[in-house]
Amino acid sequence: MTIAVSPPANALPSHSLRDAAPRPLCTDCGVSRMEDPKACGRACQFIAPDYPALEARVHGRARDAARPDELHFGPFLALHRAALKQPRTGAQWTGITTRLAETLLETGAVDGVLTMRPDEDDPWKPVPVIVTRAQDMALCRGMRMGYAPLLALLEPARAMGLKRIAVIAIPCQTYALRALEAELGFDAITVIGTPCSDNTTTEKFHAFLDLLDEKPETITYLEFRADYHVELRFADGRKRAIPFLQLPISKLPADFFPLTCRTCVDYTNVLADITVGYMGGEGRQWLIVRNERGRALLAALGDEVELSTPGSAGKRAGAVKGFIANTRRAAGGLPLRRMPGWLRPLIGWLMPRVGPRGLEFARTRVEMKAAETVIHLAREEPARAKRMIPAHVWALVEPYGLTRESLGIQGEARRQE
Repeated sequence: MTIAVSPPANALPSHSLRDAAPRPLCTDCGVSRMEDPKACGRACQFIAPDYPALEARVHGRARDAARPDELHFGPFLALHRAALKQPRTGAQWTGITTRLAETLLETGAVDGVLTMRPDEDDPWKPVPVIVTRAQDMALCRGMRMGYAPLLALLEPARAMGLKRIAVIAIPCQTYALRALEAELGFDAITVIGTPCSDNTTTEKFHAFLDLLDEKPETITYLEFRADYHVELRFADGRKRAIPFLQLPISKLPADFFPLTCRTCVDYTNVLADITVGYMGGEGRQWLIVRNERGRALLAALGDEVELSTPGSAGKRAGAVKGFIANTRRAAGGLPLRRMPGWLRPLIGWLMPRVGPRGLEFARTRVEMKAAETVIHLAREEPARAKRMIPAHVWALVEPYGLTRESLGIQGEARRQE
């Protein structure tokens, strides 16, 4: 996950949105702010998700557990390590997500792009916007932390007369969009997806920044890197890398990450046409091309982008087992086992060298999220668990002894065709 502060985006006005309807387990994707807030009941991934049906509708088939990596990453045609040959100034990595959207607008493939810009008063806060000019996409570069009702812009976009749109979305937004896609009235919707995990409110994120530096207001960039470090950049040009093990996670309040994000089953944004992330990129971006529309999107960049085959190294089992042990303790209200301070630098040095890397790092994170989901749901919302947890998530955690029986979840998983 990368979070980069972008310049003010006054050229991209925000739209007046309805208030969100109160919902349990809600990340405010925007559906509850639309004309029919009851659409949440058939759109929300936190109620009774049906990934096989939507995967088949979007990609032509559901994930096939017999195909390498589809159990973890969802349906795909190709996996790539990638970088723009000419990285964009201020990009979170090299700017592939922004460039894909720019290309769609430049070629007239879409009439507008639904995405986020930074708030004028708080550059870490996301504001949903509709972009209709390619040159304005630069004002939306980078990622922000916090909830933003992106899908509430679907109705304004339709009222503007836009027929073909692209949406740059995180997984909970993508699921709701795909669930409602057939009834929205657009001629075509292209989804550029980004992976997402452990979101929080912008206000709570500022509290996290306060723990990282004496002058948090000078931090302009924050990136969770695949080498087990968090990179900070500052207004004066300084950079600082903090090993994951030295992050002040234990000082965060128990509700810093809401139950929605602790029980998300779609880290890799499986219903997007193309997923642009970093987990399997080994220092570069990681592209999951999921269908022919995604393949055409990438092809439109031509020789602007350099592609290579993702690598894979290390073993994930130990890391996942340790994560499960800590998650179980945290879910039970017990203190986490803290590593002795003298050992942290040594483990921090070892992890980038012998820990999971490349695609194995991505598999590790997906299995961790699956385990986190079943543990927290079993404890906090057991009645919801049998509806909310798809069969493929149970398949990911079963090798670690996490089953419906062991967690006390009554009934079988919902049958999905």
